[in-house]
Amino acid sequence: MRQLFKKILVPYDFSRSAAKALRVAVSLAVRHDGVLLVMHAVPPIHPPHGRPILPAAAEIEAAGSRLAADVGRAVAGRRLRRVRSWVMVGPPASCILEAARQADAIVMGTLGRSGLPHLLLGSVAERVIRHAEVPVLTVRAARPRRRRS
Repeated sequence: MRQLFKKILVPYDFSRSAAKALRVAVSLAVRHDGVLLVMHAVPPIHPPHGRPILPAAAEIEAAGSRLAADVGRAVAGRRLRRVRSWVMVGPPASCILEAARQADAIVMGTLGRSGLPHLLLGSVAERVIRHAEVPVLTVRAARPRRRRS
């Protein structure tokens, strides 16, 4: 049996929960002498009628630069065997599941939506959990504290 945290995939969408998941994954990779794989999915635009419109090369390049910077900050000063980051084009859940073929585990952020927002917007994390062939650890960013009046 493969060790669980030797190759950790982190789907990264630039959200607070994704940043927290990245920090958790970095700690796990350091602790288990693992490899960190960080990917970002840029979805195509689906107009009501017609074919999907792929993102411009400049948008993909900008996402890749921002991803590399965020990952660089997260791993700075940490002893990691290897770190790889890349951008994929396609529906996020599909891209994550495809990338997971090269991982032992997925560590991903979740927004924690429920009720009507969840039904209307769906959940990438839920789709990944249902279809992934490797274990999935979901991380939720702490909610901002409400100020009492």
